[in-house]
Amino acid sequence: MAVPPVPEAPRARGVLGSQGQGHLAMLVFSALVAGSFSLGARVADAVDPVAFTALRFWVAGLVIGAGLAMGGGMRRPRAVWRQGLLGVLYTLYFVLMFEGLKTAPPVSASAVFTLTPLMAAGFGWWLLRQRFSGRIAAALALGGAGALWVIFRADLGALLALDLGRGEAIYFLGCVAHALYTPLVARLNRGEGAAEFSLGVVLAGAILLTALGLPRILATDWAALPALVWVTLLYVAVFASAATMVLLQFAALRLPSSKVMAYTYLVPAWVLLWEEALGAPPPPALVLLGVAMTGAALLLLLRPERG
Repeated sequence: MAVPPVPEAPRARGVLGSQGQGHLAMLVFSALVAGSFSLGARVADAVDPVAFTALRFWVAGLVIGAGLAMGGGMRRPRAVWRQGLLGVLYTLYFVLMFEGLKTAPPVSASAVFTLTPLMAAGFGWWLLRQRFSGRIAAALALGGAGALWVIFRADLGALLALDLGRGEAIYFLGCVAHALYTPLVARLNRGEGAAEFSLGVVLAGAILLTALGLPRILATDWAALPALVWVTLLYVAVFASAATMVLLQFAALRLPSSKVMAYTYLVPAWVLLWEEALGAPPPPALVLLGVAMTGAALLLLLRPERG
């Protein structure tokens, strides 16, 4: 079965160009995503993850829809099964992330997230036949090693014994869904703009979660939730859902899947800054070595290929 061509993004005018705009989008993406780890870990035990994520998606859909309506970009949806399929993956990722953050520390969870470039590269080859060089393969391996070092908290014995925390294991399954999501965006997009396509995906996720999680939603005492839950909800809905979703769609149409997800290697460093800003103590120095390894992997991945 032949693989349909990936829709080519319009040529961008200006200083950055099409690929440059994709890189900038993912830089902002990584900073915004990092905040959801630090804030999410602080409220994960206060609210049901399904109920929280459902409301988060509805708010994100409202934000994206309002932006499209004001810009005149609303069009009749076509072949909604595409957004429905992506909505399932998007829902799995966020619910499992929130569930994992109940026990996984924010820095450790963000390190799990950095395993997605390696998985995204594999899915990109499978779905789009995107190939990558030996340098990119080495960078992905380096980033994966750095991520494992952080996930197992610089404990070589725990790493060799595969003593993985429950929260990290749950979130890893969500990251598999996220890694598959990235190349599927390019495979399933039929020329829709990033915001337009994102709206369909987030609404599909909201409808799915509401239908499956209605008893949990009704059982949640929303009025009694701490103020930090509502702050987190607004942050993750507007910045870590609506904004990052549009940024990811935007970049996935301009960059290969492995380079799009390469920016996840910046997330642990951003999380360290978030944690410091929120008053948390820094992790052990040996753990920082793993963060440095993921940063080196990012630099390798972003170097231009030689023609």
